[in-house]
Amino acid sequence: MKVDSKLGTAAAKVDIRSSKSEGSAPAQGLQKDLKAKGLDAQSVAKKPANVDVSERAQLMAKAKNIASQAMGVDEAKVARMQKMIDEGKYKVDADAVADRLLEEHMTIPD
Repeated sequence: MKVDSKLGTAAAKVDIRSSKSEGSAPAQGLQKDLKAKGLDAQSVAKKPANVDVSERAQLMAKAKNIASQAMGVDEAKVARMQKMIDEGKYKVDADAVADRLLEEHMTIPD
């Protein structure tokens, strides 16, 4: 796998090979690649990485965060409502539902 990393004004391309049988060979190979480019592992590790994330990606991350938050469901209330529905005791006030729908519709911008 090739890893491209911008370090200051120079770009370092490092070839990383991984295999369970190689042991620490990948780390040694990385050190050799860095040394060949006039770099050392400590200076590379200390440099901050800059990542530009698009506005759309930021919005997607925000939406995902909001969606993953707990909604605070009142389990006891849900159980009570389910019991009332099962027993046929839950009655819907159609006028109240219609009024609420109209109120919500009027607040939606054109």
